[in-house]
Order: sequence, then C-alpha cells, then structure tokens
Amino acid sequence: MATSPILPITRTSSPPKHKNKTPLSLLPKCTTIKQLKQIQAFTIKTHLQFNLNVLSKFINFCTNNPTLASMDYALQLFDKIPEPDIILVNSMTRGYSRSITPMQAIVLFVKALSFSLVPDQYTFPCLIKACASAKALEEGKQLHCFAVKLGVDDGEFLCPTLINMYSECNDIDAARLVFDSIEEPCVVSYNAIITGYARSSRPNEALSLFRELQERNLKPSDVTMLSVLSSCALLGALDLGKWVHEYVKKYGFDKYVKVNTALIDMYAKCGSLDDAVSVFESMRVRDTPAWSAIIVAYASHGQGHKALSIFEKMRQAQFKPDEITFVGLLYACSHAGLVDKGKSYFYSMKKIYGIVPRIKHYGCMVDLLGRAGKLDEVYKFIDEMPIKPTPILWRTLLSACSSHGNVEMGKRVIQQIFELDDSHGGDYVILSNLYAQAGKWEDVDFLRKLMRDKQVVKIPGCSSIEINNMVHEFFAGDGVASFSTALHHAVDELAKELKMSGYVPDTSQVFHADMGDEEKEITLRYHSEKLAITFGLLNTPPGTTIRIVKNLRVCGDCHSAAKLISLIFDRQIVLRDVQRFHHFKAGKCSCGDFW
Repeated sequence: MATSPILPITRTSSPPKHKNKTPLSLLPKCTTIKQLKQIQAFTIKTHLQFNLNVLSKFINFCTNNPTLASMDYALQLFDKIPEPDIILVNSMTRGYSRSITPMQAIVLFVKALSFSLVPDQYTFPCLIKACASAKALEEGKQLHCFAVKLGVDDGEFLCPTLINMYSECNDIDAARLVFDSIEEPCVVSYNAIITGYARSSRPNEALSLFRELQERNLKPSDVTMLSVLSSCALLGALDLGKWVHEYVKKYGFDKYVKVNTALIDMYAKCGSLDDAVSVFESMRVRDTPAWSAIIVAYASHGQGHKALSIFEKMRQAQFKPDEITFVGLLYACSHAGLVDKGKSYFYSMKKIYGIVPRIKHYGCMVDLLGRAGKLDEVYKFIDEMPIKPTPILWRTLLSACSSHGNVEMGKRVIQQIFELDDSHGGDYVILSNLYAQAGKWEDVDFLRKLMRDKQVVKIPGCSSIEINNMVHEFFAGDGVASFSTALHHAVDELAKELKMSGYVPDTSQVFHADMGDEEKEITLRYHSEKLAITFGLLNTPPGTTIRIVKNLRVCGDCHSAAKLISLIFDRQIVLRDVQRFHHFKAGKCSCGDFW
C-alpha cells in the first residue's frame, strides 16, 4: 500500500462558504484526474487541503468511475488521513470492487480492521462484490462468516450480493441456500438467483423461480426478463419464448434496448430467424449489441453473406463494432467457407478498430481454417498465438483432423490437449473414430482401454423438442431400451419408409469392429435426433415446423435422414446442434452439407 506522510486533518463539517462560486463547486463536473488536481491546487492555496470533507469528496470522485490511475490517487489521499472512518473505507472498497484490481478491497479492509473500525451494513456488499469480480470463493466465504458473526448477514443489500458472488464462483447451490434463507425475498434477490441459474446453464430452475416470483405478486424488472429470455434460449423453447415476448410487450419491457436484444438472441437460438429479424426491424433505437445480435443470428443460421451485408449497414449507420460483432463475422465466414474474408476481418480488429482479439476470436479462426482443410496453417496459428491456447482451441483442430481424415495431425493435437486436460471423453471418441476410419483397430482398442482406466465417460447424445410448452428429451439408444413404446414402433416404420425412398444407413459412422452391419444400422436408427424428429411427427399437426436441439454435433447419417424426412413429410425441420443451425426443407439443408 502506498505510504504518504500523515498530515493533521481538519474535521470541519464542510469547507468555508464563499459569496462567489469556488473551484470546489466544479467538482461534480470533473471528468479527469488532471481536472481534479487543479481543484486540489485551489484547496492548497486556500488551506483546505487537510479538510476531511474536501478529501472525502475527492476520494468519492476517484472511486465513482474507478480506473487504475483514479484508484491509485484515491489511495494517496486516503493514506493522508490518520483516522479514516468506515464511510471512507466503504467508498474505497466500492471503488476497488468495480475496478480491475478488486482484491485490493480486501487488503484495504484488513488495514481498516487494524484501525479498530467496525464494519456496517454497507461494508460487506462492496467486499463481497469484489470477491465475485475476482472469483475469490474462499475469501467470499470468510467474509460471509464474518457478516454472520456481526449479525449483518440478512440485510437487503447483502443477500443479493452473496447470491451473485456464489453464482459467479460457480457454487450455485450455495447461492440457493442463501436465497432460501431469506424470509421475504424481494425482486432484487429473485433477480440474483434467477440470473445465477441462467448463467450456470440451469434454465429450468431459473424459469421455476420466475413463476414463483409471479405467484408472490412481485413485479419483475428488465433484469428479470433478460435472465428469463436467456433461459428460454438455453432450452431452445420457442413457444415459451413467444409467451415471454408477449409478457414483455404487455408490461412495457420492450422499451429497453437490452431486452429487445435478448429477444433477438432468444429467437435466434430457438431456431426462429424470422422472429429475430422482426424484433430487430421493429426496434426504434438500436445500439452496437443489437446489431451484433442480428449478425450472430444470421451467421448461426447459415446465412453468412446476409450477416456480412448487415455489418455493412451497421457501419453505414456509424455504429462501431465490438468484440461480439467480430465473433459473428468470423462465425459467418467460417460456415460460408469465406477464408480470405475471415482473415481480413480478424486482422482488422486491432489494426482498424483497436479491438484486441480474445480467445473466442482465435477459436473462430481455428474453425475457419480447419473447415477449409488448412490443418498445418491452423497448428502454426495456435502455436504462435500471443495468449495461451485453451483445450477447446485444440479440440476444434482435432475435429477438423477427423473431418479431413488426418491421423498424424490428430496424434499431434491430442498430445497438446492431454497436456491441458485429459478428462474430456469427447477427445478420446474423436481420435478413436479417426483411428477407426483409417482401420487402426489396435489404436482404437488402446484408446478405449485408456478411457476405462482413467474412468473417462463419453457424453451421450441428447436431443430435445418442445411441444405444448413442455420440453421432451431423448438420449441415443432410448429406443433400444423401450421395445414396447409407440415411439420405438414409429421409428422402425419411419426407417422402412426412408429406405423405400432411397435412404441407405451410413454404417461407416459406427466405429465398432465387432458389430455387424445390421447391429450398426440399429444403433444409427435410435440416435437421439431421429427419436426427437419422430416424436415431433407423431405429436404435431401436419405442416408444423419441427424444432430440435442437440447437445453434440449432428452425425452425417442423421443429417441425411433429416433431409429426406423433410421431403417425404413436407415438413421444415430446424435442428440446432452444438455448432450451428440446420434448416431442412424439401430435401435440402441450409448448410449446403458444409458443417
């Protein structure tokens, strides 16, 4: 902590009043530290530099919009005060909690305790917020215990902050315990826990709490609606999302640009690009995130060229792109095979717009080059990155190796992955399938044994479909285990009808040397995508669009089957997998078989 000479502080309640306006009256209009120092020079000239009220105002100015420079200067002023009170400590910790050095709030708090200062109800929310920003779970727990010890743990300010801290530190169950301990939770507490569940990818719990909030006759806020829409997007629940949209319009939340942006995102992720475009076009006021959201929407639905044209309109409207804008542009180029265009956008980020590429942008570039088969270039690109590559980047290259059948590159990549994380079942499966494609069955057996030895579990394929506001989930192989169900019989009948129309199961997609073709065919038949599509055919009126959400990449056989189903039954099928949207219509897919 910076050390400065301790000076005698005048404890005048306020500086002397002058008939004419003084530079001190200009403090609220200050925008820079340089301007603040000019006012401070006046206080020195008028002998007010030791006035506690003046110093407090200076410190508050520095902490209101904290930067490294402003917090350093605030600390210099704070260290001049021999006996600071808890109000000043709270001001400093509030500033640190919103800065890029949040843990300095804890350091300052420890020093304050050495002054024998007693924390009040405003102290702990700032400190807990600092722990949330720094993902400092252990320190957060200690402060929570201290607040309990002092009897200030049930305040309306602290509980929502505690819920947020535990959520940010990936302990949503602890956050729920805090929420459940509140006798009469307010809308702020509900917002904290609903947001926590949404960010923790537990949308069902978030939506359940939203219903509970309504039953308590509490009025949700725009913050509530953002998390509710995010939960609908996670589920891919379009009907529910449309109901929430009506709720948004009924209670006037559509006046918020952020809520409209969340609606665009929700509709895009629920497979309804038309609705996303409709919301965007109806917005009277747009900002950069709204433009970015519609660019990402077009990109994820395979309309890369449209995404790029929207970007040009955004530039013409004089909106400056942000990080998300470039994620959408690179994503669009990747799925449209526009390698040179994607490279141009990537290198323009820093050169033209001053945006430093983050890991997501590097991931998009790896995907772009990998899809184009430029595997050596991708490996070099990752190896020369200025930031440390994550396992996900290497996994993206591993998937490209699988798509292009490059076993040797796959071996090199898996070594890089295992150095960072050897617990992900998907990595073993991709390399195992790559070996199987090349007929290297001994290597396949070795990898499967390695998985068993390390107790690595393969993530099962899961597809979901929403019908009548209820989400139904299906896992690969469900049909095999349910011989007497109507769904099992329907899948079998569908397979027969597909074969009559020319469908041939691609048994090369099943990598088991000990399986015969008939057994492989049965395995393919009960993939989760086919189960969900069949369920949709059985339970929706003719002509209705079938919308499926898949947790993994759609396999080639299911992709071929879905194209044929859309033709035979005259249905549009919208399938969202882990990478993109596939719109099947009249026997064709929007991806052009490039995914």
